[in-house]
Amino acid sequence: MSVFASLVVGADGSTSKDGNSRGIATGIDRSAFLERRRAVDFLLIGGETARTEPYHRTPVPVVVCSRSMINALSDNRQAYWWNLSPVEALERGIKKFGPQVLVESGASILKELIAAKSLDGIYLSITSITGGDYPIAVEDLISNFLSVERTEIEDTIFIQAKTLR
Repeated sequence: MSVFASLVVGADGSTSKDGNSRGIATGIDRSAFLERRRAVDFLLIGGETARTEPYHRTPVPVVVCSRSMINALSDNRQAYWWNLSPVEALERGIKKFGPQVLVESGASILKELIAAKSLDGIYLSITSITGGDYPIAVEDLISNFLSVERTEIEDTIFIQAKTLR
């Protein structure tokens, strides 16, 4: 089983700008993101992510864990909208689709999965963009992991953190 999260943040920790993550993403980040998502059995996101990000076409099934059952992805035949907690949706998705999972959610779902020790790691991209919304403390987030590797490519810092404490 391999359950990793993927998140892009701006230099100030912002997780979105102008309504979604595209406002803080870079081309090199987007390429790495798309490559990761093609190598998994399914994606796990939250309802807010489904409403604000482009998930209308996905290369693999996408599981949306949301209390609101208003399906924002009704045009994606690979979208599954489940009224479950993130941990429950993850477990059900693994049974239905397979053990390779990429979580592409916001910080609250990531924190819940970290608290439940449900993640094997996280891929973070930190771009030079600032002035966005919903900032997180990157160092606090990665402090939950034992192994942290950093590389920088074209003004984007890539962090791969593995194995929860």
